[in-house]
Amino acid sequence: MNPADSPPALEPRTVEEVVEAVRSCPQVVPVGGGTKSAATTGVAGFAPLRLGGLAGILEYDPAEYTFTALAGTPLRAVAAELARHGQYLPFDPPFGAAGATLGGTVATGVSGPGRQRYGGVRDFILGLRFVSGLGELVRGGGKVVKNAAGFDLPKLMVGSLGRLGVMVELTFKVFPEPRAYATLRADLPSLDAALIAIGRLNGSPFDLEGLELDPAGTLWLRLGGAAGTFDDRLDQLERHLGASGQRFTGEGEGAFWSGRVPLATDASRDLLVKVPVTLAAIPGLDAALAAAGATRQYGAGAHVAWVGWPRPAEELDRLLQTHGLAGMVLTGPAVQPLLGRVRGEGFRRRIKAALDPAGRFPSF
Repeated sequence: MNPADSPPALEPRTVEEVVEAVRSCPQVVPVGGGTKSAATTGVAGFAPLRLGGLAGILEYDPAEYTFTALAGTPLRAVAAELARHGQYLPFDPPFGAAGATLGGTVATGVSGPGRQRYGGVRDFILGLRFVSGLGELVRGGGKVVKNAAGFDLPKLMVGSLGRLGVMVELTFKVFPEPRAYATLRADLPSLDAALIAIGRLNGSPFDLEGLELDPAGTLWLRLGGAAGTFDDRLDQLERHLGASGQRFTGEGEGAFWSGRVPLATDASRDLLVKVPVTLAAIPGLDAALAAAGATRQYGAGAHVAWVGWPRPAEELDRLLQTHGLAGMVLTGPAVQPLLGRVRGEGFRRRIKAALDPAGRFPSF
Protein backbone atom coordinates (compact mmCIF):
# COMPACT_ATOMS: atom_id res chain seq x y z
CA MET A 1 0.00 0.00 0.00
CA ASN A 2 1.29 3.44 -0.88
CA PRO A 3 1.74 5.57 2.29
CA ALA A 4 -0.43 8.22 0.69
CA ASP A 5 -3.27 5.71 0.60
CA SER A 6 -2.94 4.74 4.26
CA PRO A 7 -5.85 5.61 6.55
CA PRO A 8 -5.40 8.96 8.31
CA ALA A 9 -4.09 8.90 11.87
CA LEU A 10 -6.56 9.24 14.75
CA GLU A 11 -5.56 11.38 17.71
CA PRO A 12 -7.98 10.93 20.63
CA ARG A 13 -7.53 13.06 23.71
CA THR A 14 -9.95 11.29 26.07
CA VAL A 15 -10.81 7.72 26.94
CA GLU A 16 -14.23 8.22 25.41
CA GLU A 17 -12.66 9.30 22.14
CA VAL A 18 -10.52 6.15 22.11
CA VAL A 19 -13.65 4.02 22.55
CA GLU A 20 -15.36 5.87 19.70
CA ALA A 21 -12.29 5.52 17.46
CA VAL A 22 -12.15 1.75 17.94
CA ARG A 23 -15.87 1.36 17.36
CA SER A 24 -15.93 3.52 14.23
CA CYS A 25 -12.72 2.47 12.50
CA PRO A 26 -12.48 -1.06 11.04
CA GLN A 27 -8.74 -1.42 11.64
CA VAL A 28 -6.50 0.53 14.05
CA VAL A 29 -3.02 0.12 15.51
CA PRO A 30 -2.15 1.87 18.82
CA VAL A 31 0.90 4.15 18.70
CA GLY A 32 2.58 5.64 21.77
CA GLY A 33 5.77 7.68 21.65
CA GLY A 34 7.02 5.89 18.53
CA THR A 35 10.27 4.84 20.19
CA LYS A 36 9.70 1.13 19.48
CA SER A 37 8.41 1.53 15.97
CA ALA A 38 8.71 -2.09 14.85
CA ALA A 39 5.52 -2.92 16.74
CA THR A 40 3.56 -0.77 14.28
CA THR A 41 5.36 -1.63 11.02
CA GLY A 42 4.08 -4.14 8.51
CA VAL A 43 0.46 -3.22 9.31
CA ALA A 44 -0.58 -1.45 6.11
CA GLY A 45 -4.25 -0.56 6.07
CA PHE A 46 -4.48 0.01 9.83
CA ALA A 47 -5.14 3.58 10.94
CA PRO A 48 -2.55 4.77 13.50
CA LEU A 49 -4.27 5.49 16.81
CA ARG A 50 -1.89 8.02 18.34
CA LEU A 51 -2.23 8.15 22.11
CA GLY A 52 0.15 11.03 22.87
CA GLY A 53 -2.80 13.26 23.73
CA LEU A 54 -4.02 10.78 26.33
CA ALA A 55 -1.48 11.80 28.96
CA GLY A 56 -1.35 12.76 32.60
CA ILE A 57 -1.05 11.30 36.10
CA LEU A 58 -4.56 10.76 37.48
CA GLU A 59 -3.77 9.59 41.01
CA TYR A 60 -0.56 9.33 43.01
CA ASP A 61 -0.34 8.39 46.67
CA PRO A 62 3.31 8.39 47.78
CA ALA A 63 2.32 6.87 51.13
CA GLU A 64 0.79 3.86 49.34
CA TYR A 65 3.56 3.65 46.71
CA THR A 66 1.11 3.52 43.80
CA PHE A 67 0.11 5.79 40.94
CA THR A 68 -2.39 5.73 38.08
CA ALA A 69 -1.76 7.50 34.78
CA LEU A 70 -3.13 7.63 31.27
CA ALA A 71 -1.37 5.33 28.79
CA GLY A 72 0.14 8.10 26.67
CA THR A 73 1.96 9.66 29.64
CA PRO A 74 5.69 10.02 28.89
CA LEU A 75 8.00 8.01 31.13
CA ARG A 76 10.08 11.09 31.87
CA ALA A 77 7.02 12.92 33.24
CA VAL A 78 6.31 9.98 35.55
CA ALA A 79 9.96 9.77 36.63
CA ALA A 80 10.06 13.49 37.45
CA GLU A 81 6.93 13.32 39.62
CA LEU A 82 8.07 10.19 41.46
CA ALA A 83 11.52 11.72 42.07
CA ARG A 84 9.90 14.63 43.93
CA HIS A 85 8.94 12.08 46.57
CA GLY A 86 12.13 10.00 46.46
CA GLN A 87 10.46 7.18 44.54
CA TYR A 88 10.94 5.49 41.16
CA LEU A 89 9.96 2.61 38.89
CA PRO A 90 12.59 0.02 39.87
CA PHE A 91 12.47 -1.92 36.60
CA ASP A 92 14.17 1.08 34.91
CA PRO A 93 11.93 1.35 31.82
CA PRO A 94 14.15 2.25 28.86
CA PHE A 95 13.65 4.71 25.99
CA GLY A 96 12.41 7.39 28.40
CA ALA A 97 14.74 10.09 27.11
CA ALA A 98 13.52 9.40 23.57
CA GLY A 99 9.87 9.95 24.53
CA ALA A 100 8.60 6.47 25.44
CA THR A 101 5.20 6.23 27.13
CA LEU A 102 3.75 4.02 29.85
CA GLY A 103 1.47 2.23 27.41
CA GLY A 104 4.25 1.52 24.95
CA THR A 105 6.44 0.18 27.74
CA VAL A 106 3.76 -2.31 28.76
CA ALA A 107 2.89 -3.21 25.17
CA THR A 108 6.49 -4.20 24.44
CA GLY A 109 7.29 -5.49 27.93
CA VAL A 110 10.72 -3.85 28.02
CA SER A 111 12.65 -3.33 31.25
CA GLY A 112 16.07 -1.93 32.01
CA PRO A 113 18.94 -2.91 34.32
CA GLY A 114 16.80 -2.77 37.48
CA ARG A 115 15.06 -5.94 36.39
CA GLN A 116 18.09 -7.79 37.76
CA ARG A 117 17.03 -7.22 41.37
CA TYR A 118 13.39 -6.20 41.31
CA GLY A 119 11.79 -7.92 38.32
CA GLY A 120 10.36 -6.51 35.12
CA VAL A 121 7.39 -4.39 34.10
CA ARG A 122 4.98 -7.29 34.67
CA ASP A 123 5.98 -7.34 38.36
CA PHE A 124 4.98 -3.69 38.89
CA ILE A 125 1.77 -3.25 36.93
CA LEU A 126 -1.24 -3.54 39.23
CA GLY A 127 -4.20 -2.63 37.07
CA LEU A 128 -5.33 -1.13 33.79
CA ARG A 129 -8.23 -0.14 31.60
CA PHE A 130 -8.20 -0.94 27.91
CA VAL A 131 -10.55 -0.84 24.94
CA SER A 132 -11.14 -4.27 23.39
CA GLY A 133 -11.73 -4.98 19.72
CA LEU A 134 -15.44 -4.99 20.52
CA GLY A 135 -15.18 -1.33 21.51
CA GLU A 136 -15.78 -2.18 25.16
CA LEU A 137 -13.92 -0.49 28.02
CA VAL A 138 -12.46 -3.30 30.13
CA ARG A 139 -10.89 -3.02 33.59
CA GLY A 140 -8.40 -5.53 34.98
CA GLY A 141 -6.55 -5.65 38.28
CA GLY A 142 -6.87 -2.83 40.77
CA LYS A 143 -5.19 0.15 42.39
CA VAL A 144 -3.78 -1.62 45.43
CA VAL A 145 -0.93 -4.09 45.77
CA LYS A 146 -3.25 -6.82 47.09
CA ASN A 147 -6.19 -7.44 44.82
CA ALA A 148 -8.97 -9.97 44.44
CA ALA A 149 -8.16 -13.19 42.62
CA GLY A 150 -9.10 -13.54 38.97
CA PHE A 151 -7.68 -13.63 35.46
CA ASP A 152 -4.62 -11.37 35.40
CA LEU A 153 -5.45 -9.02 32.54
CA PRO A 154 -2.68 -6.52 33.38
CA LYS A 155 0.04 -9.14 32.94
CA LEU A 156 -1.67 -10.47 29.82
CA MET A 157 -1.21 -7.08 28.19
CA VAL A 158 2.54 -7.01 28.92
CA GLY A 159 4.24 -7.71 25.59
CA SER A 160 0.92 -7.77 23.71
CA LEU A 161 2.17 -5.19 21.15
CA GLY A 162 -1.24 -3.53 20.96
CA ARG A 163 -2.71 -6.65 19.37
CA LEU A 164 -5.26 -7.38 22.11
CA GLY A 165 -6.57 -3.92 22.94
CA VAL A 166 -5.82 -0.24 23.35
CA MET A 167 -4.54 0.50 26.83
CA VAL A 168 -5.87 3.81 28.14
CA GLU A 169 -5.07 3.81 31.87
CA LEU A 170 -2.42 2.04 33.95
CA THR A 171 -1.69 1.60 37.65
CA PHE A 172 1.78 0.75 38.97
CA LYS A 173 3.43 0.17 42.29
CA VAL A 174 6.69 2.02 42.96
CA PHE A 175 9.61 1.83 45.42
CA PRO A 176 11.78 4.30 47.31
CA GLU A 177 14.87 5.08 45.26
CA PRO A 178 18.31 4.35 46.77
CA ARG A 179 20.05 7.47 48.06
CA ALA A 180 23.17 6.85 45.97
CA TYR A 181 24.73 4.37 43.56
CA ALA A 182 28.16 2.97 42.80
CA THR A 183 29.28 0.77 39.91
CA LEU A 184 32.18 -1.64 39.53
CA ARG A 185 33.56 -2.50 36.11
CA ALA A 186 35.36 -5.85 36.20
CA ASP A 187 37.21 -7.10 33.10
CA LEU A 188 37.30 -10.89 33.23
CA PRO A 189 39.48 -12.97 30.88
CA SER A 190 36.66 -14.17 28.61
CA LEU A 191 32.93 -14.42 28.05
CA ASP A 192 32.93 -17.91 29.59
CA ALA A 193 34.72 -16.64 32.70
CA ALA A 194 32.19 -13.83 33.05
CA LEU A 195 29.26 -16.25 32.73
CA ILE A 196 30.72 -18.44 35.48
CA ALA A 197 31.09 -15.34 37.65
CA ILE A 198 27.45 -14.37 37.03
CA GLY A 199 26.35 -17.86 38.04
CA ARG A 200 28.23 -17.49 41.32
CA LEU A 201 26.85 -13.99 41.87
CA ASN A 202 23.30 -15.26 41.39
CA GLY A 203 23.78 -17.52 44.41
CA SER A 204 25.56 -14.90 46.51
CA PRO A 205 24.19 -12.51 49.15
CA PHE A 206 25.10 -9.39 47.15
CA ASP A 207 22.12 -7.10 46.47
CA LEU A 208 22.96 -5.85 43.00
CA GLU A 209 20.87 -3.08 41.48
CA GLY A 210 22.22 -4.02 38.06
CA LEU A 211 24.37 -6.77 36.54
CA GLU A 212 25.29 -6.35 32.88
CA LEU A 213 27.69 -8.18 30.57
CA ASP A 214 29.62 -7.20 27.47
CA PRO A 215 30.73 -10.00 25.11
CA ALA A 216 34.45 -9.50 25.75
CA GLY A 217 33.89 -10.57 29.36
CA THR A 218 33.34 -7.19 31.02
CA LEU A 219 30.91 -7.15 33.93
CA TRP A 220 29.14 -4.03 35.15
CA LEU A 221 27.86 -4.39 38.72
CA ARG A 222 25.72 -1.71 40.37
CA LEU A 223 25.11 -1.14 44.07
CA GLY A 224 22.61 1.17 45.73
CA GLY A 225 22.27 2.57 49.24
CA ALA A 226 24.14 4.92 51.52
CA ALA A 227 27.28 6.32 49.90
CA GLY A 228 29.34 5.60 53.02
CA THR A 229 28.89 1.84 52.57
CA PHE A 230 30.22 1.55 49.03
CA ASP A 231 33.95 1.17 49.61
CA ASP A 232 33.54 -1.88 51.81
CA ARG A 233 30.87 -3.45 49.60
CA LEU A 234 32.91 -2.92 46.45
CA ASP A 235 35.93 -4.47 48.17
CA GLN A 236 33.82 -7.52 48.97
CA LEU A 237 32.64 -7.74 45.36
CA GLU A 238 36.21 -7.65 44.07
CA ARG A 239 37.25 -10.40 46.46
CA HIS A 240 34.27 -12.50 45.40
CA LEU A 241 35.16 -12.04 41.72
CA GLY A 242 38.87 -12.53 42.30
CA ALA A 243 39.50 -9.42 40.21
CA SER A 244 39.90 -5.73 40.89
CA GLY A 245 38.04 -3.22 38.78
CA GLN A 246 37.26 0.37 37.99
CA ARG A 247 34.82 2.19 40.27
CA PHE A 248 32.26 4.82 39.29
CA THR A 249 30.07 7.12 41.39
CA GLY A 250 28.22 10.39 40.91
CA GLU A 251 26.99 11.84 37.62
CA GLY A 252 29.21 9.68 35.43
CA GLU A 253 27.84 6.54 37.02
CA GLY A 254 24.25 7.62 36.43
CA ALA A 255 24.93 8.64 32.85
CA PHE A 256 26.38 5.23 32.06
CA TRP A 257 23.29 3.35 33.26
CA SER A 258 20.82 5.73 31.65
CA GLY A 259 22.55 5.10 28.33
CA ARG A 260 23.00 1.37 28.74
CA VAL A 261 19.62 0.39 27.29
CA PRO A 262 18.71 0.56 24.50
CA LEU A 263 21.75 -0.59 22.58
CA ALA A 264 22.71 2.09 20.07
CA THR A 265 21.79 1.10 16.51
CA ASP A 266 21.15 2.76 13.17
CA ALA A 267 17.37 2.37 13.05
CA SER A 268 17.27 3.07 9.31
CA ARG A 269 19.43 0.02 8.66
CA ASP A 270 19.73 -2.26 11.69
CA LEU A 271 17.20 -4.07 13.82
CA LEU A 272 17.21 -3.65 17.59
CA VAL A 273 15.97 -6.94 19.03
CA LYS A 274 15.28 -8.07 22.60
CA VAL A 275 16.02 -11.78 23.09
CA PRO A 276 15.33 -13.57 26.42
CA VAL A 277 18.26 -15.91 27.11
CA THR A 278 19.81 -18.16 29.75
CA LEU A 279 23.43 -18.33 30.83
CA ALA A 280 23.76 -21.69 29.08
CA ALA A 281 22.44 -20.31 25.77
CA ILE A 282 24.77 -17.31 25.56
CA PRO A 283 28.05 -18.89 24.34
CA GLY A 284 26.52 -20.46 21.24
CA LEU A 285 24.28 -17.49 20.54
CA ASP A 286 27.10 -14.99 20.96
CA ALA A 287 29.36 -16.88 18.57
CA ALA A 288 26.63 -16.94 15.93
CA LEU A 289 25.85 -13.25 16.39
CA ALA A 290 29.53 -12.32 16.19
CA ALA A 291 29.92 -14.30 12.96
CA ALA A 292 27.01 -12.33 11.47
CA GLY A 293 28.53 -8.99 12.46
CA ALA A 294 25.85 -8.21 15.05
CA THR A 295 26.46 -5.95 18.02
CA ARG A 296 25.13 -7.21 21.35
CA GLN A 297 25.12 -6.79 25.10
CA TYR A 298 23.54 -8.83 27.86
CA GLY A 299 21.42 -7.35 30.62
CA ALA A 300 19.42 -8.28 33.71
CA GLY A 301 22.01 -10.74 34.97
CA ALA A 302 22.51 -12.01 31.40
CA HIS A 303 18.87 -13.00 31.04
CA VAL A 304 18.23 -10.60 28.16
CA ALA A 305 20.28 -10.10 25.00
CA TRP A 306 20.03 -6.75 23.22
CA VAL A 307 21.01 -7.38 19.61
CA GLY A 308 21.83 -4.89 16.88
CA TRP A 309 21.26 -6.89 13.69
CA PRO A 310 22.67 -5.48 10.42
CA ARG A 311 21.29 -8.14 8.05
CA PRO A 312 17.82 -9.10 6.76
CA ALA A 313 15.34 -10.03 9.49
CA GLU A 314 14.79 -13.45 7.91
CA GLU A 315 18.38 -14.41 8.69
CA LEU A 316 17.99 -13.53 12.37
CA ASP A 317 14.71 -15.43 12.43
CA ARG A 318 16.52 -18.57 11.23
CA LEU A 319 19.41 -18.04 13.66
CA LEU A 320 17.06 -17.74 16.64
CA GLN A 321 15.08 -20.76 15.46
CA THR A 322 18.31 -22.78 15.38
CA HIS A 323 19.09 -21.83 18.97
CA GLY A 324 15.53 -22.37 20.20
CA LEU A 325 15.13 -18.68 21.08
CA ALA A 326 12.60 -15.95 20.35
CA GLY A 327 13.11 -12.24 19.81
CA MET A 328 11.02 -9.08 19.74
CA VAL A 329 12.05 -6.45 17.21
CA LEU A 330 11.83 -3.00 18.76
CA THR A 331 13.19 -0.72 16.04
CA GLY A 332 14.44 -0.99 12.49
CA PRO A 333 13.14 -2.13 9.09
CA ALA A 334 11.31 -5.28 10.19
CA VAL A 335 8.22 -6.74 8.57
CA GLN A 336 7.10 -8.48 11.75
CA PRO A 337 7.83 -7.81 15.42
CA LEU A 338 8.33 -11.43 16.59
CA LEU A 339 11.19 -13.63 15.37
CA GLY A 340 12.52 -17.07 16.16
CA ARG A 341 10.81 -19.89 18.03
CA VAL A 342 7.89 -17.97 19.50
CA ARG A 343 5.84 -20.20 21.79
CA GLY A 344 2.23 -19.99 22.92
CA GLU A 345 0.72 -19.29 19.49
CA GLY A 346 -2.41 -21.30 20.26
CA PHE A 347 -3.01 -19.42 23.51
CA ARG A 348 -2.47 -16.04 21.83
CA ARG A 349 -4.89 -17.00 19.07
CA ARG A 350 -7.63 -17.89 21.58
CA ILE A 351 -7.14 -14.70 23.59
CA LYS A 352 -7.07 -12.64 20.41
CA ALA A 353 -10.35 -14.22 19.27
CA ALA A 354 -11.98 -13.40 22.61
CA LEU A 355 -10.83 -9.78 22.86
CA ASP A 356 -10.69 -8.87 19.17
CA PRO A 357 -13.00 -11.21 17.22
CA ALA A 358 -13.39 -8.80 14.28
CA GLY A 359 -9.64 -8.29 13.83
CA ARG A 360 -9.65 -4.54 14.48
CA PHE A 361 -6.04 -4.75 15.71
CA PRO A 362 -3.09 -6.29 13.80
CA SER A 363 -2.22 -9.96 14.15
CA PHE A 364 0.86 -11.09 16.06
